[in-house]
Amino acid sequence: MSTSLKKYTVLTILFVFPVVIYLFFASGKNNFAKLPVLTNSIASLEHFETQGPPVTLENKITILGFWGQALDRKKGDALNLNEKIYKRFYQFADFQFVMLLEQGQQNEVEALKASLREGVGTDLQKWNFLFGTKEDLQTVFSSLQTPLELDQQGSTPYVFIIDKKAQLRGRNDDEDTGVLYGFNAESVAEINNKMLDDVKVILAEYRLALKKYNADRKK
Repeated sequence: MSTSLKKYTVLTILFVFPVVIYLFFASGKNNFAKLPVLTNSIASLEHFETQGPPVTLENKITILGFWGQALDRKKGDALNLNEKIYKRFYQFADFQFVMLLEQGQQNEVEALKASLREGVGTDLQKWNFLFGTKEDLQTVFSSLQTPLELDQQGSTPYVFIIDKKAQLRGRNDDEDTGVLYGFNAESVAEINNKMLDDVKVILAEYRLALKKYNADRKK
């Protein structure tokens, strides 16, 4: 290869590579931006029974779902979320899943957990199943202040991103719905094309905030 050709190749790489990197990161709609706060002060989970230590929304990044009495038809939703979201992010210290159910489904939850562990043996430590009354579920759901509704079994296919201040995060400029409050867990396409991107954004937001905090402490 001649000297001039080498020089041309190097210049091309120096010009093209940054452009490629920019396009890669810019491919996600919400990359490099904070996920908007749509609702403040989501109701607490203090009235719910847990299968272990108390569960709170504060100081956690939470994927919140409402399964009511419909656990028997939520296996598909659970598997979608487990494969596409949970397995990617459960190792983040402050990340958790919280699914709200009506009392009396504890045994069914154990069967679901067995299904989720199949294959690679997923660590389900951050899958939290909480049990309460229909009124308890409705109180938390209503506090989200969305146009969505729970069905007759107290469930919805939508799951929601809740930040460390117990605020609902979502999109206020979604190309399909305008305001995107939650993500349909029945749709692998929606999980892949929207939810995955938004979870990355909020985790990146808190990681950057932590780095800044640590840097400021060292000054």
